[in-house]
This record gives sequence, structure tokens and C-alpha cells, in this order.
Amino acid sequence: MAEKPYSPSCERNRDPILGVLREHFAGRRHVLEIGSGTGQHAVHFAAALPRLSWQSSDRAENLPGIRAWLDEATLPNTPPPLALDVGSAWPPGPFDAVFSANTLHIMAWPEVQQLFAHLPAVTTGDAVLAIYGPFNRQGHYSSDSNAAFDASLKARGAHMGIRDAEAVDTLAAAAGFALVDDVAMPANNRCRVWRRHG
Repeated sequence: MAEKPYSPSCERNRDPILGVLREHFAGRRHVLEIGSGTGQHAVHFAAALPRLSWQSSDRAENLPGIRAWLDEATLPNTPPPLALDVGSAWPPGPFDAVFSANTLHIMAWPEVQQLFAHLPAVTTGDAVLAIYGPFNRQGHYSSDSNAAFDASLKARGAHMGIRDAEAVDTLAAAAGFALVDDVAMPANNRCRVWRRHG
């Protein structure tokens, strides 16, 4: 078995996020998690929300670590993780919920655009989308710590950066998703929730 990767931030943010998912994923059945990272969120949320089938996914190089978490947990509602690069082929679905944490500021903006553009093909007509992470407001940082974080991201790669909430909302709207909640999270993050309409 591969060694389990570990993210301290996942441990810190999992319960605040779970509170949002309990409300907005009520009545959902099949969740696609985009960018599952270490796999910690998948195990925690699937254990807490056993009625959901929690489909984790990430780039192929991250799948062994995710499998290590899933294999240890042996939960009945976590199918094997899928290889997913937002610019390539997507799983057919349909999923009635989609979740992603701390991904939009790592992806290049064209990849963020591709993520939202693919959603209509893989989600149900009433699907719920929940995304956790830092967001700017009308081009302004919400805190000094987010400004410092954004600078550190851009130092790692020019394609990275905290995204403007309004720009993300525009992408969501083009995919048929309307914002229904925007919840303040610890450490100047947000959990933003959209619902597909029509």
C-alpha cells in the first residue's frame, strides 16, 4: 500500500466544510469530488454522509495516495478514485453534486474555465456545486493573509492565483448554475454553493 499523504489544512477545514455539505448535499446521492488531493476529505465526508456515493478524482500521479486513504477506511460508499484532468475526458456521471477544495487558485485560469464548461455534461438538472477556498471580491483581497498567500502562489507559478468571486460566478452562470450560498470559513476562506437550474 502506498504511504498515505497528509495535509494539515484538510484536518483543520474538514468539519466547517462538512457543516455546509450537510445542508446543501441533503437529498444528493452521487458526488464527484474534483481534485481530491490527499484523499482525506473524501474519507471524512463519505464517513459522515453515508447516503452519498463519494467519487474522488485527481490527476493520475495523486491517485496512489488517495487509494491509500480509501483502502484503509474501507467505506462502502467510496468507489476507486478516477483519473481526471479537467482538460481531458471526464467521467460520464451523471452526478447530482460536485465538490472541490483548494483547486481554483492552483489551476491556470483556462483550466478553471474548462472545469465549469464540462459540468453541464456530467451533472443532473438540479445538481449542487460546492467549492471551498479563498476568493477575492471585485479584485480586492479579503485579508492581508490572502494577499500574502496570493503572492506566494504567483512565486510558485505565474498561472496560479486567488480567483475573483465574480469571475467564477460568471463561469458558473454560463454552465447553468446560480449562486445559492456563500459561507465564511476559517482562515479567510469561503465555501460557495451553486445550484443548477433548468
